[in-house]
Amino acid sequence: MSEEILIIISLSLIIFSSPLLSKFTKLPTIPLEIILGAIAAYFAFITEHAILHLVAELGFLYLMFLAGLEVDLKKILNITPTLLRKSILYNVVLFSLSTVIALYLDLGKIFIVVLPLISIGILAALKKEYGDVEWIRLAIIVGLIGEIVSIFALTAVSAALEFGLNYEFYKAMILFVSFLVAMFIVYKLFHNFVWWYPEIKHYLMPENDHQEQDIRISMAIFFLMITVMLYLHLEVAFGAFIAGMFITTFFEEHNKQLPHKLEHFGFGWLVPIFFISVGASIEIEAILDIELVKKAFLVVIAMIAIRFVASALFIKDLGLNKFYMLGLSHSMPLTLLIAVTTIAYNNHSITQEFYYAFILAAILEVLIVMLIIRVLSTLINNKEKTKKLV
Repeated sequence: MSEEILIIISLSLIIFSSPLLSKFTKLPTIPLEIILGAIAAYFAFITEHAILHLVAELGFLYLMFLAGLEVDLKKILNITPTLLRKSILYNVVLFSLSTVIALYLDLGKIFIVVLPLISIGILAALKKEYGDVEWIRLAIIVGLIGEIVSIFALTAVSAALEFGLNYEFYKAMILFVSFLVAMFIVYKLFHNFVWWYPEIKHYLMPENDHQEQDIRISMAIFFLMITVMLYLHLEVAFGAFIAGMFITTFFEEHNKQLPHKLEHFGFGWLVPIFFISVGASIEIEAILDIELVKKAFLVVIAMIAIRFVASALFIKDLGLNKFYMLGLSHSMPLTLLIAVTTIAYNNHSITQEFYYAFILAAILEVLIVMLIIRVLSTLINNKEKTKKLV
């Protein structure tokens, strides 16, 4: 059997079986895809291949696009000034504590950016399981700000890793800021244009659409933003993220099903290939090394600890018995952690050992934090029921 056929069959079986295993084991699908990818690579069912690398790269960019879909600028603009200040201060505390930890433990500078990462993707799973409770609503709002800060940090670090702290880096950052200003101007112009001519949305995305025009225009914006990033020599993942933000901000009210359609399209086949390839890049023997496991647990403990401290800012909002739930819910930046780790490893700024440690930490975080949240949520619910009975 040829190498290409074996890879295709392996990918197909993993994509098909991982949701079924997820239901059976009660574990999130993404860690399972990474684990199955590592097992498939160990038995040589998946090997290095140029086409697999290309599709995995596209899956990564689509993953960042889906991360952008989670961010609605209109919701951020409607945040109260007090909550906005607290959200910004929350991120300042996270980055400050990560800087202290990285310097005290003499870790690489990449840790300063990695430890505070926030991704609200898994919050959707928490919302499905625990309902629209107060701490999840607040975690999503604060997480929106945190995810934007994380993406900005990702772009800056990517430029620094590629160019170093020299003229090219500062040139890239000036272009980056100029791009943001240009996007804000486009946002305001398009917003005003749509306000005067609301029918433009119906023209771009007809209600009785049999040509999948909504997905077509979404993909056009996706690839257009990537092209702009390539032309400006900036991190293409940021362009994919901006494309997702643009679509959610302008078209979600008009077509509420669009984000769900795009998520189903991505998580159905394209994004899993990226996670499987991440797993395939890991050597199982290396993960069993006790020193590497220690490093992974160090990352997990540090990420949970700094969020626990930062979440104390919201004691007044959530109370002493729930404020830490916000920090815990932000302690699973699975997608962004893997994204930043992949970029850092490809730019040779971290060793293979730390690459494995970060991937292992990303998986452990989900498993450990999900378990902690489940236990604490049960305890909180029992206390509330007891109070009602009394």
